[in-house]
Amino acid sequence: MADKKKRRRAASSSDSESDPLHFKSKLKPDSSILQTLTALKSASASSSSSRPASLSSLNLPTAFREVSDLPLSSVQSTIESLALSLAHSILAGHGFSFSVPSRASANQLYVPELDRIVLKDKSSSRPFASVASVRKTTITARILQLIHQLSLKNIHVTKRDLFYTDVKLFQDQSQSDSILDDVSCILGCTRSSLNVVASEKGVVVGRLIFSDNGDMIDCTKMGMGGKAIPPNIDRVADMQSDALFILLVEKDAAYMRLAEDRFYNRFPCIIVTAKGQPDVATRLFLRKMKNELKLPVLALVDSDPYGLKILSVYGCGSKNMSYDSANLTTPDIKWLGVRPSDLDKYKIPEQCRLPMTETDIKTGKDLLEEDFVKKNPGWVEELNLMVKSKQKAEIQALSSFGFQYLTEVYLPLKLQQKDWL
Repeated sequence: MADKKKRRRAASSSDSESDPLHFKSKLKPDSSILQTLTALKSASASSSSSRPASLSSLNLPTAFREVSDLPLSSVQSTIESLALSLAHSILAGHGFSFSVPSRASANQLYVPELDRIVLKDKSSSRPFASVASVRKTTITARILQLIHQLSLKNIHVTKRDLFYTDVKLFQDQSQSDSILDDVSCILGCTRSSLNVVASEKGVVVGRLIFSDNGDMIDCTKMGMGGKAIPPNIDRVADMQSDALFILLVEKDAAYMRLAEDRFYNRFPCIIVTAKGQPDVATRLFLRKMKNELKLPVLALVDSDPYGLKILSVYGCGSKNMSYDSANLTTPDIKWLGVRPSDLDKYKIPEQCRLPMTETDIKTGKDLLEEDFVKKNPGWVEELNLMVKSKQKAEIQALSSFGFQYLTEVYLPLKLQQKDWL
């Protein structure tokens, strides 16, 4: 009889462990989790001060190209000097060409000391007298002319505005956008120095107060939608916060759940999302918060190769804009979730998991070859697990246990257990 009772108790315990909702019983009081977050904030502030200041301070043997913020007067004079040298070349009978820094993968390098991708100093010629490059050369000259006009008028336009100034020449916005990045490299300035911005995309909510063009914004009073991140970072000043960390969220749906549940009041934080692929404004804003507030950044992304790619763009930079990685990256972002190991750990139902496509698997394997992934053994282990299981899942898979499982169980337990990479 006693043996039967023991077996029933063991079976009951096993059933409890297989119930995903049993994780709620593991949660400690919020005060204990807040102590953990306070310690994380202190450690983050210390590590920020010990990181190398710049690329030049490392004295590396390879030459690199980096851009910097320039005032409009400098942008204007640099364009005029370039135009004058082109005119001299034409008058001398040599025609003209642009020397354009190469943004190809072969001309990029990951620097572990800075934990970001940088651009090496190789350039290529873009001559007007070549059939292969005449169109690109024409677009480059036209973009330079438009930027010069902006510098004279001291106004901002969107990339879309720029495209519509000469649709027949540009044909597609991706072409004018790409040449705009080339022009930044040629002039040696950040894209924001050109007074060309992207449309507002990212949003922020939570324990942050800042000045937007002179108006004080309290992000705890912006409703569920939050405050749109200004496309021009120069408008942002006087950041103040009592947050313990920044929560970077990949998608709008998870952001809305966190905002509606006011997760930032239970665990003081600032919640940011670019609603998918990171835009320049959100990357600039995140870096500014990290630098001024000295807060750790924890990332919540989908458990798929693209979630990790998005995380790496915020942390190490994109290859497309490696020339400006000093201004656009936020090193030491920690991968909080959703990670491949979480699928079994939190018993995500099979019907909420998706099979990885061949493209997904290839993307995952390509990421395993990246130096910024190899640097972190935890990332390598998680990616290997993902590729081996051939399963992926979105953050919303957690909703199978209840719409507020993300904010009431999953994230609090993650923070309590310091379960980040």
